[in-house]
Amino acid sequence: MAGFGRCLKCLEIGSLYMDALCFQCTTPTEPDLINTPPHYTHGGIESIEVIEAWKLGFCLGNAVKYICRANHKGTKKADLEKAIWYLKREIGEKE
Repeated sequence: MAGFGRCLKCLEIGSLYMDALCFQCTTPTEPDLINTPPHYTHGGIESIEVIEAWKLGFCLGNAVKYICRANHKGTKKADLEKAIWYLKREIGEKE
């Protein structure tokens, strides 16, 4: 899994890693759970970057966030149900 974290050897914060190994020195990394949590950075892009670039707003942004992390944190079913909740709220606000 690709993501961003803190390398335990070179202490490079925000260094790119693949399968928990730093690309710069191939040392195991410690994920940065505050700034770049791995369940939002898989695939090399953070869901927040897409949400902001597309100006999705709160409800649609949260729906995208839960869909993006559905296979990577918690249970897939719970995350998809949360996404549906936000989509229903968005539809209700627009009608």
